[in-house]
Amino acid sequence: MRRLGCAGAAAAVLLLVVILLGVRGWNGEGPAERPLTVQIRQGSSLAAAATRLEQAGAIRSASRFRLLARLLGSGDSIKAGEYGIPVKASPSAILALLQQGRTLQRLVVVPEGYPSVLVHEALMRAQGLVGDVPVPAEGSILPDSYAFQRGDTRAEVVGRMQAAMRRYLAEAWKKRKPGIAVSTPEQAVILASVVEKETGKPSERRTVAAVYGNRLRVGMPLQADPTVIYPITKGRPLGRRILRSELNDSENGYNTYARQGLPVGPIANPGRASIDAVLDPAPSEALYFVADGTGGHVFANTLAEHNANVRKWYAIRRARGEM
Repeated sequence: MRRLGCAGAAAAVLLLVVILLGVRGWNGEGPAERPLTVQIRQGSSLAAAATRLEQAGAIRSASRFRLLARLLGSGDSIKAGEYGIPVKASPSAILALLQQGRTLQRLVVVPEGYPSVLVHEALMRAQGLVGDVPVPAEGSILPDSYAFQRGDTRAEVVGRMQAAMRRYLAEAWKKRKPGIAVSTPEQAVILASVVEKETGKPSERRTVAAVYGNRLRVGMPLQADPTVIYPITKGRPLGRRILRSELNDSENGYNTYARQGLPVGPIANPGRASIDAVLDPAPSEALYFVADGTGGHVFANTLAEHNANVRKWYAIRRARGEM
């Protein structure tokens, strides 16, 4: 009896050691020496996922992972997707990633005021997206960060970007202030794209929008340099001063020096703040603005005031050696 008791005790101790080693291995450091990316295909079983993790070097043994997952895991099903496995991630942490569906997030970032040619370039550079897509219509994309997973198509991502713009514009249009200078959501996007390119200072957007709205109401040309540049570069930087011949070109519909009213289309993809500024401009009677030397602008109601401000700006540029 004593021998049986000793044997039972030994077996219990051995079982306890096995359990402790198993728990330690389950929660201890994994073998990954660098961050890993692992793709778990749709419909994969735990066994198939474990094999893929072992092949990638995220775990040491697929069979041990499966056993410990059944013994010590939550029992929840795993989810398909692309996963980023951190350095030395434990098997338990990896299983939690797969069960919770915390997939690797890839992003296409569209800054405010990005022209569509640059949106297209960002989409074509994005690793993990598949398929080709034409340059989106200017002004149809809402600037934001868009998440995607490996294997998504570029057309799908563009569809999400354009749907986001439609939703935001529809909601913003409902809240527009009465008496604004634009009469359709499409016109709002056009004017917002001009505001976006004319100032990068958030506090000025509504006043810049007011200036252009005032000009539209009194029949003054907008005289916005970015609209003249757009047909030349499609929104990319010009890299030089605008030529007199370009300012005089009355044949294209974007030259707001040679024609009154809005340009024929957007010149960029405006962000939410610029759209909001056009739909709720500042209460201002200003018709003019010029740079003030600090990255912002100074505004004027009359041409005489504006000319004085221009002289001050020229003096600043001469002092800087720019003229």
